[in-house]
Amino acid sequence: MLGRYGNHTTRLTHDKMGEERTTAAAMDTYVPENQTYEDYLSSKLTAVDLFYLEDEVMARQLVGLGCIGHGEVLKKEEFEKRKAVAEASRKPKTQQKTLASAGKTFSDNFLRALAEREEPNRSGRMASIIFIRDRNGRGQEISAYIDYAHRLQTDDFEPIFNGDKKLLPKSTDLSFFNWETDHLTSSDSPNYKVIDDDPSGMVFKNKLDRKIVDVNLKGPTGDSSSNTPIQTSRYMQVVIFDHVNRRRN
Repeated sequence: MLGRYGNHTTRLTHDKMGEERTTAAAMDTYVPENQTYEDYLSSKLTAVDLFYLEDEVMARQLVGLGCIGHGEVLKKEEFEKRKAVAEASRKPKTQQKTLASAGKTFSDNFLRALAEREEPNRSGRMASIIFIRDRNGRGQEISAYIDYAHRLQTDDFEPIFNGDKKLLPKSTDLSFFNWETDHLTSSDSPNYKVIDDDPSGMVFKNKLDRKIVDVNLKGPTGDSSSNTPIQTSRYMQVVIFDHVNRRRN
């Protein structure tokens, strides 16, 4: 594993993630309330669509491809992510009080994004991986891929959501790199297995549904996964990779 960083095969995964790479659309205020993605696609059909096509299954497929239907059409991964966030927001207030972010308002985009994902990650419906690049107390540039659900279990997030403390990379995270010393560590977490010999670079395998989350941003993030770059003045760079957990059949 260390050798692969030596020849820059895996090290590039920690690279600057420059402007030429793909970005994900930011979440807007609309959250679908349909129970399934198929119901959601059907809601985009018009009477004219159904009159001419007659086959509703084929019509839904065309909606998913953006060929017909009204309004913006979400991809399945984005639909599932928004659905998980919406379900969390509808939890009873008594249950939400157990969250470290409960009752707080945020001006920082990253803290707001963490708050939106806290309940889905605590409940196990979502398993987010957070890429953070910043400087440590010595001024050294460091980066890491962080298992958010695991950190929620091991770290106190009250001072983080209060703005008194930053969420910083640790050598115990999924993958950690110190750009000044070339020090690299990688560790499996309760939710993910680190795979560093994939042709596209380092990827992470979800232990619940065995789906791959590709964090290289050179192609699709993976089934039931999406990536969201976060604009924040508090960190050098932040990208959140959301994965909606699927139970294995």
